[in-house]
Amino acid sequence: MSENFWDQVLAFAEATTDTVGQKLRSDFGQVQADLKADGSLVTRCDRWSDDTIRAAIGEKFPDHGVLSEEVEHIFPATDWCWIIDPIDGTTNFTRGVPVWGISLGLLYRGTPVFGYVAMPPLHQSFYGYWPGESGLDMPSGAYCNGRPIHSSNAAPDKTQFFSLCARSTSVLEQPFPCKIRMLGSAAYNLLLVGAGWAVGAVEATPKIWDIAAVWAIVQAAGATWVALDDIAPFPLKAGKDYSRQPYPTLAAAQPSLVETFRPLVQQVAER
Repeated sequence: MSENFWDQVLAFAEATTDTVGQKLRSDFGQVQADLKADGSLVTRCDRWSDDTIRAAIGEKFPDHGVLSEEVEHIFPATDWCWIIDPIDGTTNFTRGVPVWGISLGLLYRGTPVFGYVAMPPLHQSFYGYWPGESGLDMPSGAYCNGRPIHSSNAAPDKTQFFSLCARSTSVLEQPFPCKIRMLGSAAYNLLLVGAGWAVGAVEATPKIWDIAAVWAIVQAAGATWVALDDIAPFPLKAGKDYSRQPYPTLAAAQPSLVETFRPLVQQVAER
């Protein structure tokens, strides 16, 4: 792909999340939520954000497919596909807790090669390019607010952070080598590892829209991604419904930390 294509992708992600983020900030903490079948919350803002981003993709990249949390759950038979999480951290959004974001992942032949996550209340935007085994001629690297980020080389101890999700607190039934943080946004929990602010993170039941963008970003930043069920999350398969599939995940700042953290968190994939 040409450099101009990737410039267009980045500019699109920046402009779209900025537009959507401005509207969401005006509704932040002011809306009521409904309970979905899976126990998560949804608001009219989630639906509006989902609709707006899908429409923007259709206008800018009409030949690209879309999979989204609120509407499109079937992976399309297109080389390029965007995966949308219109509000990652909806419970935080409804309660007025300023840790929520907008997540866009761009997949090539079923595997993420670009991710963009905007955290409007925190004035932070993360993005990354991860060619992997795609064979694409494209940039590589990860960034926060335009500055390069890289995973930490620190050893686990009580001065270092490790992020949990609400469904992984059982790991605290045993001694844990780091300080624990739980922020209420799957994307942000994992991004802490890519940014070098935490040495590890675990998410017990994230869905495909929770991980598509950050899968590219955290690996582009040098972190290691581990599927705790030993099932590779990508490539996705055309025609499959991804609305119910969980992806228990460990992100470790360094490959050497996997053997430290995996025994401590593996149980979240077995419940």
